[in-house]
Amino acid sequence: MSHVGVGPRAVTRSVAFLTAGVLAVPALAGCSSEDPSGKPLADRDIASASRARISDGGTLRWAVDSVPDTLNTFQSDADATATRVAQAVLPSMYRMDETGRPVRNPDYLESAEVVETEPKQVVVYKLSQQAVWSDGREVGAADFAAQWRALSGKDSAYWTARNAGYDRIEKVQRGAGDLEVKVTFSRPYADWKSLFTPLYPKDVMGTPDAFNDGARRKLKVTAGPFAVKEVDTEDDEVVLTGNPRWWGEPAKLDKLVLRAVPRDERVSELVAGKLDLAEIDPDTAEQAGLAAAPRDAATGTPLTGPDGTPAAGSGGSPHPGPQGRSAAQALRSWAVANGSDEEAAEEEILAREERRDARAKLERRQRSLSGFEVRKSLEPAYTQLALNGADGPLADERVRRAVARALDREKLAKAVLGPLGLPAEPVGSHLALSGQAAYADGSGALGDQNAKEARALLADAGWVPGGPVKESEDGEKAAGAKGEKDEDGKDEKKSEGGDDGTYIVGEDDQNTGDQNTDDKNTDDKNTDDKEKGEKEEGADSSGKNTAQGGAPGAYAPKGTAAPAGSATGPLAKDGKALILRFVLPSGPGSEALRTVADRISDMLEKIGIGTDITKVPDESYFKDHVASGEYDLALYSWPASAFPATDARPIYAKPVPAADGSLNVAQNYTRVGTDQVDQLFDQAMATLDQKEARNLLRKADSRIWAAAGSIPLYQRPQLVAARKNLANVGAFGFQTPVYEDMGFLKKGAHGSRPSATPSS
Repeated sequence: MSHVGVGPRAVTRSVAFLTAGVLAVPALAGCSSEDPSGKPLADRDIASASRARISDGGTLRWAVDSVPDTLNTFQSDADATATRVAQAVLPSMYRMDETGRPVRNPDYLESAEVVETEPKQVVVYKLSQQAVWSDGREVGAADFAAQWRALSGKDSAYWTARNAGYDRIEKVQRGAGDLEVKVTFSRPYADWKSLFTPLYPKDVMGTPDAFNDGARRKLKVTAGPFAVKEVDTEDDEVVLTGNPRWWGEPAKLDKLVLRAVPRDERVSELVAGKLDLAEIDPDTAEQAGLAAAPRDAATGTPLTGPDGTPAAGSGGSPHPGPQGRSAAQALRSWAVANGSDEEAAEEEILAREERRDARAKLERRQRSLSGFEVRKSLEPAYTQLALNGADGPLADERVRRAVARALDREKLAKAVLGPLGLPAEPVGSHLALSGQAAYADGSGALGDQNAKEARALLADAGWVPGGPVKESEDGEKAAGAKGEKDEDGKDEKKSEGGDDGTYIVGEDDQNTGDQNTDDKNTDDKNTDDKEKGEKEEGADSSGKNTAQGGAPGAYAPKGTAAPAGSATGPLAKDGKALILRFVLPSGPGSEALRTVADRISDMLEKIGIGTDITKVPDESYFKDHVASGEYDLALYSWPASAFPATDARPIYAKPVPAADGSLNVAQNYTRVGTDQVDQLFDQAMATLDQKEARNLLRKADSRIWAAAGSIPLYQRPQLVAARKNLANVGAFGFQTPVYEDMGFLKKGAHGSRPSATPSS
């Protein structure tokens, strides 16, 4: 929905211009002696346990989003479930460790190294002597050669979705023996470790027919700890069973069942005992009573208040009193039920019975969930604000930069991650996440949040306050600061937590009690910015003080004017107000995106930019709006990659004209790109010196920041409901799962979980 993998190709564009004075790229941290890559912000949370503490046997029922249309991950309709199946049943030369870096998989690969660079790059793979396919044949050079030919892009009969890297191979040969593979490249390729993972047997890759149709619903030949027993489209599940020819540590589980269950139905399936493991959304975790609350660092248990309810500010749903009602409400209910007004008493007695029934149902639900816990980490993906530079106001780089400079990314990260007890750090790179080798915070190329400079950029672009505004076709003046409607153009109530038009006395921007409410640049912490500036720390998008211990102000009637200077009026240019179309998905699970969008709209309003929020069905959000360019602002996510030179280039490459006169944007749905960024990607991809390649990628990232087409916000939360006796599975973070080690703990055994890292 909002997490993008390989998307459709769109065809709209514009040429974004850069002025020499604006594109100021700071010196890269990567050039200093200190490693800027840092470490992952959150540990994996999988209840780690040694194999000796895990029982043999059992079936793990794991919720997934869909049953895959194909088991060939190199086809365009492959999905995340297809990737999960491939990880469990096929060879991988490299897999990701806890820091998101590729590490050799010793079950398949004894060694792999670049043995020549001149005149051409040559890599020699030495395969494990034990590695065999399920039909008894050795994994060898014939499989490597078949996969290269299928994915090289030279034969259009193969319906491939991608050929990056394989198109740089000149030949694949048998080496000194059957278990040695020699790969010669026509052009240097830094990301050679990304190749041949997963590796399919030559039976699948050998002919176009086998590639296109032979691995859609079945994989007859595999070479992992599990094998595909069945893809059941009627019961919406994929069944994996142990591979008897597996030479590594035997799988602890007898069976792994991947069941397609919609996210809004997963808690019910957990309650019914039909699932053991399910990734869930934050709202679902709260409904389940499983706790988005942070864990105590000493005990690992959720932080709670004195009555056993989630602690204030922890993200849980406190239910004061034994009936989930306040003492005053309970007293009033008793008084009405026992009062002289017989009609009111009868209604209240019925209402009390309904509440008792609902409470009993909730208690039964929570008892059913008592054997589960939520395992938490950060997903290897980040949410960004995309700015469409194809046309309209955002075609002007100054306006894009103004939007970016208006955002308090720390507050946005805290809004999403803080209630979950996860580290709330803004993402500093488009190309990697903290802990990965290529990571460095390049946001300095754009500059910190600064409302004053944002307004100056808008003024320089010709957008001024109080300008004349022409009426739109429907007769209304297009000068509103913020509107919200569905796809059909009907106005909607603002999403929960939004501004209801009430001004709260005592909570205006003149309050200086919080030292962190204005721009981060201390030189700009002046009276002018405070007058027009930022909301109090701990305030929600309506401006109401929700920080723990904060006292709410007195409520003024709707329509009461705020103190002078507390807001900036809408800007206009050439008779048109500066209002941006903000498109969002409307389905369940998108609440966090809608909350973030409301807060972004509030931040933009302060510099005079209005937003027109439109909520659209999930199924049309990406295809009909983001990919087709029908938006100004949008929120969606990109997965992190250990090979950004290869995988990130299509996302940020400058759009190019197609043969039919349209524009090929690849995956660059912001339509913002530069020749210089493309050149840096190409240089990084062709550089075998890893340190030099990292520096080139960091330079590219700085220039992507400066162009302001995409603003990374925060790393996505990863919440997984798991049975408490499940080990080595849960919120994996960066790490590739080790499927043979998953299983149920022996009686009395416990898995190891990380203590919570407090969000900053």
